[in-house]
Amino acid sequence: MDLVGYGAFFLTTALIFSLITLGLNLQWGLTGLFNVGLAGFVAIGAYTSALLTTPDTAGRFGGFDMPILIGWLAAMMVAGTAAAVTGFATLRLRSDYLAITTFGVAVVVQLVALNAQSLTGGPFGVGFIPRPFATLAETPLLFNLSNLSIVAVVTLVVFLALEHLSRSPWGRVLKALREDERAAISLGKSARFYRVQAFAVGGAIMGLAGAVQAHFIGFIAPDNYVPTLTFQVWVMLIVGGSGSNKGAVIGSILVWAIWAGSGALTSVLFTPEQQARAASLQIVAIGVMLCVILLVRPNGLFGDMPRPPRFGKPERKPVADESGATP
Repeated sequence: MDLVGYGAFFLTTALIFSLITLGLNLQWGLTGLFNVGLAGFVAIGAYTSALLTTPDTAGRFGGFDMPILIGWLAAMMVAGTAAAVTGFATLRLRSDYLAITTFGVAVVVQLVALNAQSLTGGPFGVGFIPRPFATLAETPLLFNLSNLSIVAVVTLVVFLALEHLSRSPWGRVLKALREDERAAISLGKSARFYRVQAFAVGGAIMGLAGAVQAHFIGFIAPDNYVPTLTFQVWVMLIVGGSGSNKGAVIGSILVWAIWAGSGALTSVLFTPEQQARAASLQIVAIGVMLCVILLVRPNGLFGDMPRPPRFGKPERKPVADESGATP
């Protein structure tokens, strides 16, 4: 029974990561927007839902004690709006410049969460966040299975919605902008308009994931949204395959299994005094796995982005003969 309960807990956490990865896949895999500030949008969603739904027990701003569903919807709206504003201001930038800007946004969000103590609780975070099925907490197995069911439903709804959007005319425009922006613009499509939309929708999904995670754990703090989160999600997308929603979900589950498994292994093999040093083995395990997958499948397990050219085998161009004809 304990094994089943842990399995439910593990899958719930993996599916929450899947939500974040699905949002990133919309931004990067479908549209080509290099966002390394996703932890900021996850934090915005988490704090928005927490402040709206948590009872006022610490004299902090908020404490509206609203239903959890209202908190989740508000998290999507606030995070989506923040992503739209960020996108409108920064999406004229490209590649590494956009990455630096979005990383700066994430740092700003974390600093606000750390220092605005009257609003966010500062370094102490927000506790007593209401959890779905809290009345079942005395039965851990039933509680974990119930949480798994609701997170699975939310992930399935988001997955199906993104699958529909990716096949719609809107999704085809995003792919066209990713592949050849000039050709898409020549057909009358506004690159900036569509990119801001994709960035906003992806940010809203990340905000929803942050809200779901906050209510699943029951506590949030600024330390939950450090760059390690961004690293994990990017690895999940790369392993699963950029451009594939199915790859985003499977990659998240696979990488989280390796991350959690390596953490459990180090806790068994190393003493408590060695834990801090041994924790770096998790990064090593993920890095080795990433290298192996990229060597075997450069596009990830299910990726549909263009395959990069192979080193050492340049493309051969046809050579004209003496008569001017090409073979």
